[in-house]
Amino acid sequence: MNGPSTSTPSAIGLFGGTFDPVHYGHLRAALESRERLGLADFRLLPAGTPALRPPTGATALQRLAMLRLAVSDYPEFSVDDREIRRGGRSYMVDTLREIREESGDAPLILMIGQDAANALDRWHQWKSLFGLAHLVIMHRPDSTAAWKGELKEIMESRLVEGVDLLYQQPAGRVFSLAVTQLAISSTGIREQLSSGRSPRFLLPDKVIDYIQENQLYFAAPAVKG
Repeated sequence: MNGPSTSTPSAIGLFGGTFDPVHYGHLRAALESRERLGLADFRLLPAGTPALRPPTGATALQRLAMLRLAVSDYPEFSVDDREIRRGGRSYMVDTLREIREESGDAPLILMIGQDAANALDRWHQWKSLFGLAHLVIMHRPDSTAAWKGELKEIMESRLVEGVDLLYQQPAGRVFSLAVTQLAISSTGIREQLSSGRSPRFLLPDKVIDYIQENQLYFAAPAVKG
């Protein structure tokens, strides 16, 4: 099954990340997720201040600007900036509660990568996530599920094989989705920029132009004296 036969406007897809910077790996996975799940409302959700990650190289507003530039020619994507507007630490459970209040009983579908899913029990109030949204775990050929203990028990008990099952209730199910492997990472892009190499063809030109105009991720000049 390749997804529901028609798009379901009431269902909301959420694809979160720091996007520091956004690149084609993010965008390709987002596109495949949207198409496979048949989502008309698909939102890219940049994190404000991530709780489990080191500080970002670009500010929250700069990451937001780059993401908006990256999807400016693709109306099938929207950017939800609520975590950045909210300020403070970003906890997905708070974001989902906010969206749930706005959307009523519409299915909420949260896309996360396999590595994030393997460490889901480190997330703030992680068990509450299942009462707020479905989880779609995007996995690549080189990624494997490594759930342990209570997380393994909960994930496996909620795992379903059909996309249509995600539309039958507002939240609570887990679906595994294979996505194309693109060996691109934000870390690698930042390292290339800091060493003076070009990241062209790894991320949209509009984003590269913004990075260059704002001198993001480049190594600081040596202090003379």
